Amino acid sequence: LTGAQDGSVRMFEWTRPQQLVCFRQAGNARVTRMYFNSQGNKASTTFRCGVADGEGFLSIWQVNQTSSNPKPYLSWQCHSKTTSDFAFITSSSIVATSGQSNDNRNVCLWDTLVSSANSLIHAFTCHDHGATVLQYAPKHQLLISGGRKGYIYIFDIRQRQILHTFQAHESAVKALALDPSEDYFVTGSAE
Repeated sequence: LTGAQDGSVRMFEWTRPQQLVCFRQAGNARVTRMYFNSQGNKASTTFRCGVADGEGFLSIWQVNQTSSNPKPYLSWQCHSKTTSDFAFITSSSIVATSGQSNDNRNVCLWDTLVSSANSLIHAFTCHDHGATVLQYAPKHQLLISGGRKGYIYIFDIRQRQILHTFQAHESAVKALALDPSEDYFVTGSAE
């Protein structure tokens, strides 16, 4: 799956030089992040990919469609300025997003099975200048987010509360990685 500054999103197969699917054409907002969900497989109708963009939207497609230019089955504006990252939570019906919103609700939980008007489960007010990255720790049911000012927030998604916050860097957090046993996480910054 490839995403570009021009907003286009294309899917390729390793052995084929031509694209299989064009999910988005050029001319859309720049792609900020994209993932496949981990709960599906090619034969399953639950195999999905999501794309976040610079205008605050998150769009999700079913991957195994036969159309060469499919429409997303879900597309909604998660943040008023930008959606910088997202994570599929447990089943892919719950999604967490990070970004920047005018009201500082910069990390949010969404239910994709209800109407877009009612899909916001919870919004965390955090990261004064926006959240840049997000990592989900499924074993502990935690979200870890990094922000533009170098802060890290850790959220308990079961209790829907902030557990811990600290400044890890002097500049924006650009990357988060979690080890498979969920004992450690690593942060990378713009500096």
